[in-house]
Amino acid sequence: MASTLQVTVLGSGDAFGAGGRLHSAYLVEGPGATFLVDCGGTVLHGLRRFGIEPGRIDFVLLSHLHGDHFGGVPFLFMDYLYVSDRQRPLAVYGPPGTERRVRALFSALYERQSGEPLPFRVSYAELPASATTMIQGVKVESFVVPHVSELVCYGYRLTIGGKTIVYSGDTGWTDEFIARTSGADLFICECSTFETHLDIHVSYPEIAARAAELRCRRLVLSHLGAETLRHRGDITLEVAEDGLVIPL
Repeated sequence: MASTLQVTVLGSGDAFGAGGRLHSAYLVEGPGATFLVDCGGTVLHGLRRFGIEPGRIDFVLLSHLHGDHFGGVPFLFMDYLYVSDRQRPLAVYGPPGTERRVRALFSALYERQSGEPLPFRVSYAELPASATTMIQGVKVESFVVPHVSELVCYGYRLTIGGKTIVYSGDTGWTDEFIARTSGADLFICECSTFETHLDIHVSYPEIAARAAELRCRRLVLSHLGAETLRHRGDITLEVAEDGLVIPL
């Protein structure tokens, strides 16, 4: 790598694949750890499209348990079982319910394989809200964001190799982002809509109006919906593309 730390956007789309974009997944490569932040159902498409071996992933960090954010985990298992021949352990981290939901999804998609021992150990850890957890040298600060009432949904502030990345996950606008992004090198913020205001997603006018208050070095909009993409010509903030590489 040209940089000691970089983020590759494997998927910048919403749940509906607006504009042909892949589901949410971000590969962080840093000193001592390579990991996914979210793992949407198209994660293998993204990894292979951009020439990244799935076996390089040390762990997976999930923001919440909607399919476009965690639906790719069973496909990773299948790749490791039949293609990559993974032997080393894999850890999956996320909000409450992570282990139950991933196991249930794996069973629904691949019933036989999910009921047999895998040749690599999979461990799960459900992260507490408003807490800091060290994961393979990565400082992970989890905080609750306002998305849907039936799930605990997290944003993350990640510190690795002396750099800090803030990830919004799926969320309505919250002023907590102003504090969480202070001093961050990168803020990846969802921007699902342009004109439509929803309590569960950020619209472009909301983030544009507060962008000057975010004390991060770089702001990148992602999780882009069809309405946002129709207004690309009106957007002045940086917009993610599938395959975008961000050196830090």
